[in-house]
Amino acid sequence: MSPAPRRLLVPLVLVLAGCASGKGDEAARATAESSGAGSDSVATAPPVVAIAASGIHELARRRGAGATMVNVWATWCAPCREEFPALMRVARARAADGLRLVLVSADVPDQIPDVQRFLARHGVTDTSYIQTGKEMEFIERMSPRWSGALPATFVYNREGALEVFWEGAADEDRFNRAVDQVVADRSSGRSASP
Repeated sequence: MSPAPRRLLVPLVLVLAGCASGKGDEAARATAESSGAGSDSVATAPPVVAIAASGIHELARRRGAGATMVNVWATWCAPCREEFPALMRVARARAADGLRLVLVSADVPDQIPDVQRFLARHGVTDTSYIQTGKEMEFIERMSPRWSGALPATFVYNREGALEVFWEGAADEDRFNRAVDQVVADRSSGRSASP
């Protein structure tokens, strides 16, 4: 059974930015399952905890990270699944530089087992999150510039201020440039515009 669509966005946004609606699309669901999101072969599933936008902002302000990269994704979103390996390579490579990665699934709560299987397949062992609350409120609280399209990436500085944001899939180079920008802005004493 397909989950109900959660995103009501103009189709042009879908083409330009990535995934937005179509969560109920059978082809996307079949792709998610064939990519391993529905596989029962993964033994260790990371914890997935509900979080509101305010909780994400609290994580970004938490001491101990030079930069916090928040990636909002979903198992049903093809661009999210495609960028995930690059995101994980950057997160692992830049952990020594003080990068904190926060993964937030836009899946519905009854899909937590699919989310956990997908994360485990990609070697995620830390706590990850699933968005909670009213969707449009979540989107607005994350950034008024965010249309709600997925994937969406937010990079916060050490103080928890949003410095870099984009919608749509990225590659390793773009993820690295975003982290470099936040680190460079911090070391030069200036803050980039969100």
